[in-house]
Amino acid sequence: MIAVDSSVLIELIGGGAGADAAEGVLHAALSDGTVVACEVVVAEVVAGLGSGAVVMEVLEDIGIAFSALQQRAAVRAGEMQRRYKERLRTGGALAAGTRTVPDFLIGAHAMMQCDALITRDAGFYRDYFKGLKLVVPQA
Repeated sequence: MIAVDSSVLIELIGGGAGADAAEGVLHAALSDGTVVACEVVVAEVVAGLGSGAVVMEVLEDIGIAFSALQQRAAVRAGEMQRRYKERLRTGGALAAGTRTVPDFLIGAHAMMQCDALITRDAGFYRDYFKGLKLVVPQA
């Protein structure tokens, strides 16, 4: 099972510059097995693109299933964000691009409940979720 990040779905559904690359990676992943989005990804995609009913219909048409975040993943996300905040306080993390709890929830869901994450944000996930297999659409 492979998780997908909201940025990839927003790019694909919204017809962004990397939509073709996103479509190719998703097609390949779907041919190998199940691709899922957690509640955080669904919420971010709806916030970015509009109507929840339309977004859910598109995700279903693409073949992306829903996978709820488990308690253990939520706990891991909190631990990772606490580590991130500590790194900011001590100057060990770059301040460019503030990271919020949703970023950590997506990473923890992928790491603890899935086999990989399709994302455009490989640097962040590599840093905080070591060992998580990442699939990055290449334009």
